[in-house]
Amino acid sequence: MRIAQVAPLWERVPPPGYGGIELVVGHLTDELVRRGHDVTLFASGDSQTLAQLESIAPRALRLDPSVKEPGVYDLMQLQRVCQRAQDFDLIHFHTGFTALPFADFAKTPIVHTIHGIFTADSRKIYQQHRDQNFISISDAQRETDLGLNYISTVYNGMAIEEYPFKAKPHNAPYLAFLGRLSPEKGPHHAIAIAKKTGWKLKMAGKIDRVDLEFYEQEIKPHLDGDQIEYLGETTHEQKVELLGNAAVTLFPITWREPFGLVMIESMCTGTPVLAMNLGSVPEVIAHGKTGFVCNNVDEMVEALPKALQLDRQTCRDYVVSRFSVNRMVDDYELAYQKAIAESMNRNGRVSSGQLVA
Repeated sequence: MRIAQVAPLWERVPPPGYGGIELVVGHLTDELVRRGHDVTLFASGDSQTLAQLESIAPRALRLDPSVKEPGVYDLMQLQRVCQRAQDFDLIHFHTGFTALPFADFAKTPIVHTIHGIFTADSRKIYQQHRDQNFISISDAQRETDLGLNYISTVYNGMAIEEYPFKAKPHNAPYLAFLGRLSPEKGPHHAIAIAKKTGWKLKMAGKIDRVDLEFYEQEIKPHLDGDQIEYLGETTHEQKVELLGNAAVTLFPITWREPFGLVMIESMCTGTPVLAMNLGSVPEVIAHGKTGFVCNNVDEMVEALPKALQLDRQTCRDYVVSRFSVNRMVDDYELAYQKAIAESMNRNGRVSSGQLVA
């Protein structure tokens, strides 16, 4: 099958550090190539992929100080994809609502994976294009009142072999937090949990410009380099070490997280997760087996001793069986077949797309 994967330009595919969407797109694209599909990845020029790479930006936009209006490059990429639409049997967008108006004019079957949440503004454009093919990354992400044509839920998958199992945490135990230092990710709650329990907390993640004020006011004053330590952005290897050597990973989000890769990354290394009961958390964590789903900070504090008793091998086995790259790509191939079949039925003709590699 000839497939176009369209990624956001803000971050490289895969990201050098933190970046959930781009990591998933990287795994999906490379595995499709390994399965024999002819794949073109539309992404930033510094992306690393087994597919054919096509880009209108030489590097990730967030790393290019000369870029003042990133939306211009997003539109240029969409134009390029549309110009080449006839070259593909299916186009897979990971870019959110910006692609919706363009997709209406393409004859090639299109699917959109929704990686984020719906805002008051975005709901309007999704409703206008509700008949397009949508894929959710968790059931909790869906908002049924929008009436979107969901063809599947496909959980994000990870490369298990890239996350070595740690049977025992570090000799000097600590709690881990990994994610953007933004209000939505709850780093301030992680600090509160550490202070209430007396545990050492190691934090890592990027700070976007929009979150600088939050960081300066709510996070930085608590960083003492001793109990509360900020490691900055991490490489993949540093991230694996941070999660794998932790006693417990904290995921104290304040928003309806559509998925939360950090949870499965942590559990894959063997480290259980304490998470807030929002969004996809109950779908990702096996409560009482691989972590605990809590309703507030106090519950997370109370659950910490129980989390320390959980079996680390069980955490890894759970991820292997449910959230591998192979499982994700199997589910995406089924969704592609469904989208192409529906396109054939709507158009009353045989599509050029082939349902096999």
